[in-house]
Parts: sequence; C-alpha cells; structure tokens
Amino acid sequence: MDIALRWSIADLEVLPANGNRYELIDGELFVSKAPHWHHQATQNRISFELTAWSLRAGGGIVLPTPGIVYAEDEAVIPDLVWISAARRQLVLGPDGKLLASPELVVEVLSFGGTQEARDREAKRRLYSRRGVLEYWIADWRTSQLEIYRRQAAELRHVQTLLPGETLTSPLLPDFAVMIDRFFEI
Repeated sequence: MDIALRWSIADLEVLPANGNRYELIDGELFVSKAPHWHHQATQNRISFELTAWSLRAGGGIVLPTPGIVYAEDEAVIPDLVWISAARRQLVLGPDGKLLASPELVVEVLSFGGTQEARDREAKRRLYSRRGVLEYWIADWRTSQLEIYRRQAAELRHVQTLLPGETLTSPLLPDFAVMIDRFFEI
C-alpha cells in the first residue's frame, strides 16, 4: 500500500521563511527559489502592458504574485493575474487572499524539469479545474507566449505566439501588443 504525504496550508506555517515560494497543488508541495532576473523582468513587462490597457479600458486590476487559496491542499502563487472589477468582490477573501480564480492567470516559466512541469501541467490542470478563463505561459528564453483558453470546461492550447506576432484576447477588449515588448530587456 502506497501512502503519499498530503500537504496542507497548516503544514506551510512551520516551513522556514527563507525566500522560497511554497505552493500546494492537490496536496503536493512545490518549492521554488527566487526567480531569475529575466523571469522577473518579463513578469514586470507583461504587468506593465496589462496595467496600461486596464487603466485605459477600466474595469480591472493586474496583480503580481497574489496568493490564491482554493482549498486547504490547494494554494498557489501565480506570477500575474488580471481580475475584472465585477469579479474582484467575488474572489477576494477577508484575509486579502484570492479564494477563487481570476479571469486571467500568467505564469513566466521557471526552468528546470520540475518547475516547467509545474507550470505547464500541474498548474494548468488546477487553473482549468478552478475556472480560469485564460492562461498565458511566457517563456523568456525563447520569447514565446503560449495561450490557453477555456473551451468545453477546460483550458486548451489555442496558440503559441512568436516574436513579431501580436497578442489579442477576447477576454480583454481592444488589448493588442506585440509580444516582443514582453521580452525586451
């Protein structure tokens, strides 16, 4: 009989505050170290473009690294989220954490087998189960952006954008940006 350890939020309270990022997906613990400089620069540029659009369009907010607590054994820290003003009241808990999914989640790939699998597989499945409408995975090494959109109750890959291509989204009316801007460093 194989008994797997199932982590909970309470277990995280005893872990050291050493700069590591602790996330739980279906009771499995994922530990990440501080991201690479290019990772953070890419995250910052995507945040800038989304924030500029959101301020022009109104009706939403971009947040870097918010905590999303779905359940005692599912708590993650995405790189960026966008939440409409209408949805914010539904997802924000009294503790200041998100308790449900924002409309858009963005992850900038952290490299290494475990980290890439977490972003491409485990987190995508989690966000799919939890109702995220759109999921972007940015790869600063290849300057590519993978787009997943909710179709038939799951996040499905719809497009991979390459340098020189323009990102638009039905979720973000009138948002258009050449993805090169995300990766200019």
